[in-house]
Amino acid sequence: MTINVNETVETIKELVQINSPSGFADPAIEYCKKIAESLNYDTSVTHKGGLLIEVPGKNDDQQRLITAHVDTLGAIVKDIKEDGRLQLDLIGGFSWNAIEGEYCTVTTQSGKEITGTICLHETSVHVYKNTSKIPRDAEHMEVRIDEKTFNPEDTRALGIEIGDAVSFDPRFIHTESGFVKSRHLDDKASVAMILQFLKYLKEENVELPHTTKFYISNNEEIGYGANSNISEKVVEFIAFDMGALGDGQASDEYTVSICVKDGSGPYHVGLRNHFVELCKENDINYKLDIYPYYASDASAALSAGADIRHGLFGAGIESSHALERTHEDSILESEKLLRAYCLSNINS
Repeated sequence: MTINVNETVETIKELVQINSPSGFADPAIEYCKKIAESLNYDTSVTHKGGLLIEVPGKNDDQQRLITAHVDTLGAIVKDIKEDGRLQLDLIGGFSWNAIEGEYCTVTTQSGKEITGTICLHETSVHVYKNTSKIPRDAEHMEVRIDEKTFNPEDTRALGIEIGDAVSFDPRFIHTESGFVKSRHLDDKASVAMILQFLKYLKEENVELPHTTKFYISNNEEIGYGANSNISEKVVEFIAFDMGALGDGQASDEYTVSICVKDGSGPYHVGLRNHFVELCKENDINYKLDIYPYYASDASAALSAGADIRHGLFGAGIESSHALERTHEDSILESEKLLRAYCLSNINS
C-alpha cells in the first residue's frame, strides 16, 4: 500500500495549471476524464458538466460516492472601462485583497488567452494619496491587460467581452522541505489524490468491497457541485475536500483533517467515528475539527434531499481561498485515509 507522494504532487501541479473557475471548468473535467478512461473506467459527464467515474465493487446494492471539485475561484469580466481596462465580478467566496497584484489570464469566447494583472486603479503612490486607505472592491480593482488598449473599442477588438473568464496564476512551488504552495489546492489536491487512487486500483488489481462512484464536481465553489446525479443505492457520500486552518482550529498542514461540523451543521457522527477508527487501525495521523464558515458538496447533497450519511475529510490547507499551502505529510495522510475508507466495509 505504498503511496508515491511525488507522483501526486506532479498531478496537482498539472491540475492547478489548467484554468477552471466555476462555470468554466470543462478543460479540467476533460483532463480527469482522459486519465480515468486511460485506466478503462466507465465515465459519464452530467448535463451540468460534472464527471462521474464508476468503480465496480463486490457489493453493488450499498454504494459509496466520493466527490472532490476541480472548479476554482476566479472572476468574470463585468465591464470594459473607458480606458480599456476590465472591471471584474468575483466567482466564489474570497476577498479582493487575496488577488491584488496577481497575474491573470482572460479567456475569450473563442478560446484566445490574454494575460494581465489584477491591480488597484489607484496603485501608484507617486500619483495617488493614501492608496493604502482606498477600498479593495469592484469599484477600485481592475485588470490591466498586457495589450495596447486605450478605450473599449481597442479591448473588444482583441475579442474580450463581458462574461469572459478571468483565471488567477496558480504560482505553483514544491519546496525541498516538502511544502506545496499554490492557488487552487482547494480542491485540486483532492482530485489529484483520487486520480492516483484510481491508478493504484488498476495497477494492483484491487477490488473494492462496495461499488464506488467518484464525482469530480465542477461548481462546488458556487454551491451546487455534486448535489444531483446521486443513485438511490448510495448510502455514504463523502466530500473529499480541504481542511481549514487558522486560529482556534485543530487542523494543520501535516495531518488529515476530519470535519465534525461546518457552517451547515454536524456531519454524520457514525461515519466520522468510522474515519477515526480507520486512522487508529492504520497509523494515520489525523485531527478532528470544526470549520465555522464552510459548506461542502456533501451538505449541498443533503439540502437537495439526498438520503445519505455524509462525511468530510481532506488535507489541511493554509490560507484557504488565497495563496494556499499544504505539506507532503498532509497529502500522504489524506491518501492513506482515502484508501483505508474505500477498502473498508459500510457499517449498516
